[in-house]
Amino acid sequence: MPSVVSVTTKMVVYDIFQREYAQSAAGSGFLIRSEEGYEGYIVTNNHVVQNAEKVQVELADGRTFPANIVGTDALTDLALLKIEATDLPYAYLGDSDQLAVGDWVVAIGNALGEGITATHGIVSRLNVSVAVSGNTLRGLIQTDAPINPGNSGGPLVNISGEVVGITSVKVAAVGVEGMGYAISINEAGPIIQALIHQGYVTRPWLGVGLYTVDSFVAAVNNLSVNKGALIVEAVADSPADVAGLKEGDVIIRFQDKEIINADDLILAIHDYQIGQGVEITFVRGEDTKTTWAQLQESPPPWD
Repeated sequence: MPSVVSVTTKMVVYDIFQREYAQSAAGSGFLIRSEEGYEGYIVTNNHVVQNAEKVQVELADGRTFPANIVGTDALTDLALLKIEATDLPYAYLGDSDQLAVGDWVVAIGNALGEGITATHGIVSRLNVSVAVSGNTLRGLIQTDAPINPGNSGGPLVNISGEVVGITSVKVAAVGVEGMGYAISINEAGPIIQALIHQGYVTRPWLGVGLYTVDSFVAAVNNLSVNKGALIVEAVADSPADVAGLKEGDVIIRFQDKEIINADDLILAIHDYQIGQGVEITFVRGEDTKTTWAQLQESPPPWD
């Protein structure tokens, strides 16, 4: 598949003595064209290029190019790169909604950083949610196609050669085999288009910094509840601020959804639209209160 590329990153890391070292990592990606027909865009994973100071891609024909990071979206683990080149091969995108459990798929990528390889398997499950590094990836495709280090960001293709997913996660645990996950291309599509056109993804925004409440956090902060999302910051003039929410409040319900932890609230917010009004139940001291907030458009990440 000539549209698949190897992605190599370099970043600066520090040891415990604050000595500086250069560290390299490898991943995968694939070339696409924008809706307007512009070339040179490469889809990969956010975690492949996160904190990278330099990114280089190698095409299937052996040519190498420096790549610019157009934009990233940590919530969906997606990133978009751009190289300055023309007459490039590009991937054909399929319809992941047409997948069924048992369908054959092929995972293509820069396995182990040693060049492009392909492995095959079947779709094991659809619309899966997986918690990764404090984030929850949703709408994933689970496959038993072998996923190796370096495959991240590479395409998962159907038997017609169309990209139906973007390889993202492999569960590595004793006694666990055949649990690899890919972001469905239909979930990724709007994110990719947003990154192409503005470099970031716009989402509904409440304007709070959060921390998960558990028994320990409740005891340390003298809270009257031991679950929920603790507000550690309410951004000035944000929907939360306008609604009267304050630092120290614990949100326990968002519309009809019970909030057990901070992730619950983040995911609940993203299920609504910019401009929608939402009812929020929270605890302040010993009192349970209800307020109403109108979600706004999230500010750009550089604001």
